[in-house]
Amino acid sequence: MTVVGIVGNAPGHHSDLKTYKEEVDFWIGADRGAWVLATCDLPITYAIGDFDSTTKEEKLLIDKHAQCVHVYPSEKDETDLELALNKAYELEPDTIYLFGVSGGRKDHEFINVQLLYAILSKGIRGIIIDIANYLELTFPGKYTVLHDINYPIISFVPFSKEVKGITLTHFYYPLTNANISWGSTLCISNKLIRNSGTFSYKEGILLLVKSRD
Repeated sequence: MTVVGIVGNAPGHHSDLKTYKEEVDFWIGADRGAWVLATCDLPITYAIGDFDSTTKEEKLLIDKHAQCVHVYPSEKDETDLELALNKAYELEPDTIYLFGVSGGRKDHEFINVQLLYAILSKGIRGIIIDIANYLELTFPGKYTVLHDINYPIISFVPFSKEVKGITLTHFYYPLTNANISWGSTLCISNKLIRNSGTFSYKEGILLLVKSRD
């Protein structure tokens, strides 16, 4: 299984990247995210972006650590993160972790969550991780969720207008064949009552959010 880790530019919202060192096969830095990887002494396969968020000294550090640097003009059709994703697809990964892509500008944060749909549509697991949240988009099916002390609160947010047939097993608030739609808070702030539980649904697109206060 091939895992790619992409690090973005959201300040102060990176989880401990070194805990993923053994799991991630390729690291890609998007803009100043490449500097974050360099300061963590993690190997940078690609550094990608316009680098308008970096100082001269930070860019020099990126150039020193990255195996390959792709510089783009600041006026372009894609965000630096989308450019990094396009490079990640070339590596044919099974999973893409996105770090440092939430908690900054809201326009970037919202579109970054939507990028999970683009990733999943290619048959790749896409997961956004920051210091307080874990987000993963899903298509209909049955899934197992493991208890995570770092993210004990579990919520399910409808990504499509309606999600039908949700069943939650081994959750504090169980559900059987329930429906939720945009604006529903029925599936917010749940938790597991065992070390693992399952969720399943029949129609729609569902965003799994694991978090902590």
